Amino acid sequence: MRTNMGKGWGLVVLLAVAPAWAADDRPLQVERESTRFVLNADGSFVQEQATAIKVLKDSALEAAKDASVSYSTSIQKAEVVEAYTLKADGRRVDVPRGNYQVSSSSGREGDSPIYSDQTTLTVVFPELAVGDTTVFAYRVTATQPMFPGHFSVIRNYSPAAYYGDVEVSIDAPESMQATWRNWQMTQPAVETRDGRKIVRWRWSNRQPVARESLRDTVFTADRYPGYAFSTFARYADIAAAYGGPANAKAALTPRLRTLAAEIAGNSKDPRETAKKLYEWVSTKITYAGNCIGLGAVVPRDLDVVLDNRMGDCKDHATLLQALLKARGIDSTQALINAGGTYTLPDIPVASVVNHVINYIPSLDLYVDSTAATVPFGSLPDGAAGKPVLLVDGHRDGTTTPVTQAGKEWQKLRTTLRIQPDGSVKGTQRVEVSGRMAVAARAQFRNMGAGDADKLVRGYFRGNALTANGKLRYDDPVPMLETFNLDADFDVDRMIPTSGGFQVQPWFLSFTPVSMLVASQLGDPDQPQGESSCGAYHSDEEYTFEFPSTMRIIAVPKDVSLREGTLSYVSTFRQEGARLLVRRTLDDRTPGPVCSPEYNEGFARVMRKIMPDLRAQVVYLTEAEGAAPQ
Repeated sequence: MRTNMGKGWGLVVLLAVAPAWAADDRPLQVERESTRFVLNADGSFVQEQATAIKVLKDSALEAAKDASVSYSTSIQKAEVVEAYTLKADGRRVDVPRGNYQVSSSSGREGDSPIYSDQTTLTVVFPELAVGDTTVFAYRVTATQPMFPGHFSVIRNYSPAAYYGDVEVSIDAPESMQATWRNWQMTQPAVETRDGRKIVRWRWSNRQPVARESLRDTVFTADRYPGYAFSTFARYADIAAAYGGPANAKAALTPRLRTLAAEIAGNSKDPRETAKKLYEWVSTKITYAGNCIGLGAVVPRDLDVVLDNRMGDCKDHATLLQALLKARGIDSTQALINAGGTYTLPDIPVASVVNHVINYIPSLDLYVDSTAATVPFGSLPDGAAGKPVLLVDGHRDGTTTPVTQAGKEWQKLRTTLRIQPDGSVKGTQRVEVSGRMAVAARAQFRNMGAGDADKLVRGYFRGNALTANGKLRYDDPVPMLETFNLDADFDVDRMIPTSGGFQVQPWFLSFTPVSMLVASQLGDPDQPQGESSCGAYHSDEEYTFEFPSTMRIIAVPKDVSLREGTLSYVSTFRQEGARLLVRRTLDDRTPGPVCSPEYNEGFARVMRKIMPDLRAQVVYLTEAEGAAPQ
């Protein structure tokens, strides 16, 4: 389970985070942790953080030997308040200055870096042994806010990690309008004095739950212990705070107009024009640097992006917005979560939306040009069905579209001519659509013809088999959501002259039925969690041609199963020495998020399918099976 440590706009993250372990297994534990924010009226702040971690086992020494703090050099400064090893006998061993390490991004000869000004300050604890406690306290001063007049933070803790005592306080001007929430922590103690308002929380977790009980792969803030504080009244305010400077950076220049015209060429159709501009930005501008985070909430000047052919998500989105505008196509930037969050907290926090994409209203289309292999009109994995904050035209509840059932599929057609000695001459065609086609194109994009043929030999060599063959496939360079691959292969003595085999792909296959089923079996003894999900269809046809010296003596029974959104059919037809097999898995899961109950039912159906996948075709060489004379 990955824990949200409040990373993002306007705060610094302690990297020495307690991992989740069961009581008998945990190698270390957080004895105490204190966090204090002191806010100024303009949104700048001072953060004071102190953490004490006790080492319980040898296995934790490597992880516990150092602690770090990262900050944005341009707008923040950090200092270590104290750092020491507290020995089991009570002795204090301070970290010497020689054990301080600073790692920073910098330009040539000390110039400011273009793409990231993040600096990491690390301390290495001396004389650390089992039973000792490391203490690391630091102070970070943000000299200016990420967004003028605003501050927001969110932090969650893993219930599977031991925390002795946790204290959090946020000290803000009494006049600063703010809201706050807490989940599974003590109710906030609010104190007002001397023109300041102080909000405090406490929490402890001395009996952590087992890691295995945390099954969710979708993150929802209010499901875990934590807190949030924000001066943003609405998510629309976050979009506006980002959008003002971002839109200003998208102003048209002669250079941008000329470039847009060169890319668009003779295209008059808005969709075709938008496609050309998207593909140019996606493939010509390398994705690098901070996206949304420390010191990184305003896009760079587009001349800098174009000169260096490099930019982060803000730069990509701003450049594409400007190029579209130059060709008369309106668009807006959209803030989205790049992780496992599909539901925004009810308190607006800027760090929850940590990525930027584009929306083209006239085409009703979202695009992410940082995904260099994803075709125009599609979004990368994990971006479907998520809330977005539109910079222009914000509407609460707006989401990216959900991937439609029927878009993701594979078709496999295989013919195998079995020789008397067990050698196999085979042909196979694989057709894929959707995300797997995008991945396949990326895999084959830089592969030469010689490498492709080596792939056939190497594939079978991995199973200690000798083979030769040829591989043919679609030109992988175009950014499309379909991909076809054909293979011919000859494999020496692949199967015994008498025996059995399971029906499964005999060569390269991207999403075979067997893999889809095996990956979704779950553990009957462990509860399912909430997860991201979606539909998929996989269809396989096999033709086995046996020699006259071999006789098919047993084939699996046909299976037809339909439960809820899932159906599975397999059929076996013998025509003399030929065996025709058809297997289809049709998953119509709506997505993008599936409940634990849905996942448990899905896994039960998969476990019903698995025996059919394990069943074997049994055959016998006639000479071996002849009755004795």
